[in-house]
Amino acid sequence: MPPPLLSSYPQQTDRFDEMLAEDGSVRPSWQPFLSYLDAATPEQMRHRIDYVRRRILENGVTYNVYADPKGADRPWEVDPLPLILSPTEWQELASAVSQRARLLNAVLGDLYGPQELLKDGTLPPALIYGHNNFLWPCRGIRPPGDTYLHLYAADLARSPDGRWWVIADRTQAPSGAGYALENRTIVGRVFPEQFRDLHVQHLAWFFREVQDSLAYWAPRTGEAPLIVLLTPGPYNETYFEHAYLARYLGFPLVEGQDLTVRSECVYLRTLSGLRRVHAILRRLDDDYCDPLELRGDSALGVPGLLQAVRAGNVLVANALGSGLLESPALPGFLPGACEKLLGEPLAMPSVATWWCGEQAALEFTIEHLDELVIKASYPSQRFDPLFGNELTGSKRKEMIARLRARPQAYVAQELVNFSQAPAWSTTDQRRLLPRGVGLRVFVAATPSGHVVLPGGLTRVATVSNARIISMQRGGSSKDTWVLTEQAVNTFSLLKHSVGKADLVRGGRNLSSRVVENLFWFGRYAERCDKTSRLLRVALTRLVDAGADTLPGLISALDLCRVLRLLPATEPTTNGTGKARAPSPPPLSHETQLLSAICAKEWSDGLAGDIRRLLWVATQVRERFSLDNWHAINRLQHQLQRYSEAVTSAAAPDPGEALAFLDQVLLASSSLAGFAMDNMTRDDGWRFLIIGRRIERLVFLANAVGQFLRLASTRAPGSLEWLLELTDSIITYRSRYMTQPQVLPTLDLIVLDEGNPHSVAFQVQILVRYLDNQARLLGGPRDQALRSALARLQAFDLGRFEGQSFSECRTCDPCLDLAALLGEIALAGASLSDRLAMRYFSHVSDVSHYTLAS
Repeated sequence: MPPPLLSSYPQQTDRFDEMLAEDGSVRPSWQPFLSYLDAATPEQMRHRIDYVRRRILENGVTYNVYADPKGADRPWEVDPLPLILSPTEWQELASAVSQRARLLNAVLGDLYGPQELLKDGTLPPALIYGHNNFLWPCRGIRPPGDTYLHLYAADLARSPDGRWWVIADRTQAPSGAGYALENRTIVGRVFPEQFRDLHVQHLAWFFREVQDSLAYWAPRTGEAPLIVLLTPGPYNETYFEHAYLARYLGFPLVEGQDLTVRSECVYLRTLSGLRRVHAILRRLDDDYCDPLELRGDSALGVPGLLQAVRAGNVLVANALGSGLLESPALPGFLPGACEKLLGEPLAMPSVATWWCGEQAALEFTIEHLDELVIKASYPSQRFDPLFGNELTGSKRKEMIARLRARPQAYVAQELVNFSQAPAWSTTDQRRLLPRGVGLRVFVAATPSGHVVLPGGLTRVATVSNARIISMQRGGSSKDTWVLTEQAVNTFSLLKHSVGKADLVRGGRNLSSRVVENLFWFGRYAERCDKTSRLLRVALTRLVDAGADTLPGLISALDLCRVLRLLPATEPTTNGTGKARAPSPPPLSHETQLLSAICAKEWSDGLAGDIRRLLWVATQVRERFSLDNWHAINRLQHQLQRYSEAVTSAAAPDPGEALAFLDQVLLASSSLAGFAMDNMTRDDGWRFLIIGRRIERLVFLANAVGQFLRLASTRAPGSLEWLLELTDSIITYRSRYMTQPQVLPTLDLIVLDEGNPHSVAFQVQILVRYLDNQARLLGGPRDQALRSALARLQAFDLGRFEGQSFSECRTCDPCLDLAALLGEIALAGASLSDRLAMRYFSHVSDVSHYTLAS
């Protein structure tokens, strides 16, 4: 290996180096890859790094961290260089981790069953019974196949001599497998030739095993089992992974409110009724799963779930109560438990651990405090690890006093020097940086034994000598390449053979909540489009005229005000209703328009609608194609960049505002196109389209009706911008080749049933969709809109013939048509409420509305 890449790469003596042997030579499994890196040009590597960043942003891969300077939706970070493991090393590691999964499953079976480990002293009763995650209501429950841990993850680290240690067990709802899969998707495309030539094992077959195993152990009811993935919701830090895995595995992503228990069975609420759920892959902590028996203040779980599990009518993976094994105090007792339960020695040791609840361990901890790290015995303690060598003076005395006062609450562990692996510098074009790494390995239980994901999630610290590796503390990740000397298993989960009995059409597994969110996604997408168009109409005239007195501008602003698209400028009362606060300086038209776009204090503005649109989109992340999500993600980044530009600028620029409005309209067109061309025509799609049509109907009816009432709209040029607002100006010009006149304008945007931007078109298509929904889902046809369409079709536009709109002042035809349009707008809003009551709420259930209009 030529020296350039290694010339500045330090080799540590107190920790294991993944790439370099003790003599400084490159390990055999790394040599081909490093040879390629050395031959790559700086331009090639820069393109690869840019590709990784771009894919992360476009795919919306996030790890949510609250109070993070990068925002709650922090982009996931991936180093393009993988961690490479040789075939021999992986075989030993996989065997040891598989044994640990079998052991922990047996421990759970004993603790919730005969409790022999407690009776003979192998495990201290105080450690188990003092743990909040030991769920007494789960005693005596035996899951199908005696399988408690369907998915298990072990956090591993290297000792200085290269041996693997287990530093933590993840047994409750282990996360990271989805991120590992996403890392593979990205990094595998960054280095496709090296991935192929090195014979890197694929990951898809592992997830197929997960699918098949859950289906195998699910209760048999004579129908194809329905398996769902239960998530706490978008606020969870790993929500992206929940949505990603749900889509990849083909499981509906559900929240607690989507499920209900009836007669000791779990059902999914859908538009067409309740569907039996046979298995739940949960990403929800143990005690939150059932507010009836486990945690009364939980708003995330399913009331009665534990009783359904107890009756054997639903499989929950992992079994409720499995979080007990995540105590850092338990690993010290596993060697004895392994000998007793499996009759064999523990293959992979844990990092040396002492539970201070034992007197000898307490005295050892106090004596060797400088060499240890102190952790909480139970997760509920909210206690960050303390490093003994950092405790001095009064802090050290205070810690010792706490240890003696409540010894059972603390665990001491040996300090771990994480191994280091190379990361590519983002600032220097030809430099490798050493970074501390830890490996999370995943194991799945199957009817024929345990299988290990050939790879895993490599977590990367920000420095090489890190003591803690945590994604919440700014860490990043790597893809993990496990090499094989055999033929690579190229199985793809997407090629699963489906029989005739397995065919599914129509999206029967969509929950009412998902459909409701798609409905509101359609409404907010259309609302953003129409708001952007009206603001662009006004701002364009302001920029073009350079004056605040242009008649067309004044009329557009007046319409913005009556539609509540501009912030209020009137002085407010002092709260008593008797005296008014001092009047603020009047806002210029430019300031009002710019505030309507992005002012944080104006929640009804365009930026507020975009944020609501993005929020609803996160609720149904798994329902969108990758291209669709790219458009949503771009809109989010455009809003963020524009908001930052407005905040940093001394005076917002109208030109930048117009450019932003153009970007919003382009994104809106993309979302509409994806909805029409890319989405399956199921209930979710139909309600998304209904939502868009209702929003367009309400906006058009209100806008045209108010336009007819306003005196300022009689100014020259107003009819032209009304046609721009309704996206009908090109159609008008091609038909009439004359300046806009009131009669043909109103015919085109109100009564023309062939114009997709007319009021009549919206009513007509809504009637058709609602009739179709009534046919598919049952229930009466909606008559309100049908009656509105008849009244609209009966309106005589001939009353406007020969009339000059500029000379018209509140004439009868204008007022009559405005009143009719007002009734239609109210009918559209009322329709939205009726749909919510009919399809999104359930009898005897508390309604959970996603968002208000």
